[in-house]
Amino acid sequence: MKLLDGTKFAEMVQMGSHHLTQNADFVDSLNVFPVPDGDTGTNMNLSMISGAKETAANAQKHIGKTAQSLAKGLLMGARGNSGVILSQLFRGFGKYLEKESEINAKQFAQAFQAGVDTAYKAVMKPVEGTILTVAREAAAKGMQVAEHEENIVKVMEAIVEEAKNSLQRTPDLLPVLKEVGVVDSGGQGLVIIYEGFLASLKGEALPQKSKVDSLEELVNAEHHRAQEYMSTEDIVFGYCTEIMVRFESGKEPFDESKFREDLSKLGDSLLVVSDDEIVKVHIHTETPGIVLNEGQKYGSLIKIKVDNMREQHSAIVNAEKTENQIKEKHPYAVVTVAMGEGISEMLKSIGASYVIEGGQTMNPSTEDIVKAVKEIGAEKVLILPNNKNIVMAAEQAVELLDIEAAVVPTKTIPQGMAAILAFNPEASIEENKEAMTEAMAAVKTGQITFAVRDTTIDGVEIHKDDYMALADGKIVASTTNMLDAARQLLTELIDEESEIVTMIYGEDVSEEEVNEMVQFIEEQYPDIELDLVDGKQALYPFIFSVE
Repeated sequence: MKLLDGTKFAEMVQMGSHHLTQNADFVDSLNVFPVPDGDTGTNMNLSMISGAKETAANAQKHIGKTAQSLAKGLLMGARGNSGVILSQLFRGFGKYLEKESEINAKQFAQAFQAGVDTAYKAVMKPVEGTILTVAREAAAKGMQVAEHEENIVKVMEAIVEEAKNSLQRTPDLLPVLKEVGVVDSGGQGLVIIYEGFLASLKGEALPQKSKVDSLEELVNAEHHRAQEYMSTEDIVFGYCTEIMVRFESGKEPFDESKFREDLSKLGDSLLVVSDDEIVKVHIHTETPGIVLNEGQKYGSLIKIKVDNMREQHSAIVNAEKTENQIKEKHPYAVVTVAMGEGISEMLKSIGASYVIEGGQTMNPSTEDIVKAVKEIGAEKVLILPNNKNIVMAAEQAVELLDIEAAVVPTKTIPQGMAAILAFNPEASIEENKEAMTEAMAAVKTGQITFAVRDTTIDGVEIHKDDYMALADGKIVASTTNMLDAARQLLTELIDEESEIVTMIYGEDVSEEEVNEMVQFIEEQYPDIELDLVDGKQALYPFIFSVE
């Protein structure tokens, strides 16, 4: 193959996205810290799904325009650092090809290199041994091969081979990977996407590794967003239809490709995931009965769910209109992120204008942040991510806004609390960012969470299901007893200069356990002022702020 057009490239994107969907759980499992933030695969997958959806909707023979559609979809759906970097890789890729109707092998390789250049520019402090390294070294190999090779398939083969080799070298560049014994998860996700590209170019099938249980999560995260961008009468396919079919002998042999092709004629937003026993389907259609009939060709229906989206949309729009009528307009707003109803209410009480639901395993996308800012209608806004994996998405959101905006790079809830309290509505964006950043640096953060595998980090031996104590992100203790871990954590955090401790307890902490911790603090640190917050957060039984 000497030339590549937009139609074929759109097929590559679909194959790359599908392959990542199949392997997202595996990518999640490679996160180096044994805490419940194994979401690199989920973030990359949701980002890629958004990119593939936009590409499919706008695919055309002009490769520049198709590549631009992919870039747009990835940009708006980008989640977490890995998703943002992925979006930047293909943003540069698309920008380089925007005027090309079809490309040769050398242009194909140069587009990958342009993507790497864009991604590196987007990251303030690039870390080697990550997805960036894998992308850079793979692109460089593609450029080298394209100097003497006209076959685009051969160039893609070289890119994939070098991506795999680079991935295996990531533990040598990032010590924590070698310590735990894994490769970089973001790099692995990129390799999987590239494998999908190559399979599409060669006309080969991918290994069937569908994760049936993940479909519902993906659907719930992505598919009910149309309400905010259209009128009820604009909904073409009005019934959100989900079915699960258990295969039966005597029925028609299941062919996933044919089944997907048949269903694609009945609507949009189609997701089909299968294994050897069942198939799960999600589709927006006008004819849910026909979808059920199609499923019954292969077996028995074991789950059926049909929602009238026009009714849902009308209810949502009416509720939003009512809310907007009474909502106070903010000339100057603070938008932040939190997980847990109690934490959200607490942040609002100290000055947050809007709290986006999200956190460790549920990173809001660039689009989520942009939408939140626009809903407020403020003239100036400061964005507080409260999580290291959301900072880049927040920074990307600022680039898309047409108002004064800045990110205060808070990485924890305590940092967010301190920053909000330092906010001055009379100060400029720049003055506030400086003051709030300085304030967040003065607070210490402690967190208790669970280990998800056996390993050793920072010299601390950790066993699966242990309670881990993290002091400003560093693991200082691991034990089978939650309260022992909390006590050790406070001993590490509190010193002679400490004056205030805020204890935020989660949804699974009992009143008795809260009282035990209160008694411990009062007895061991009688001069400390203690504040209690019922955060109702998941995953973290205790979060401590020490000032």
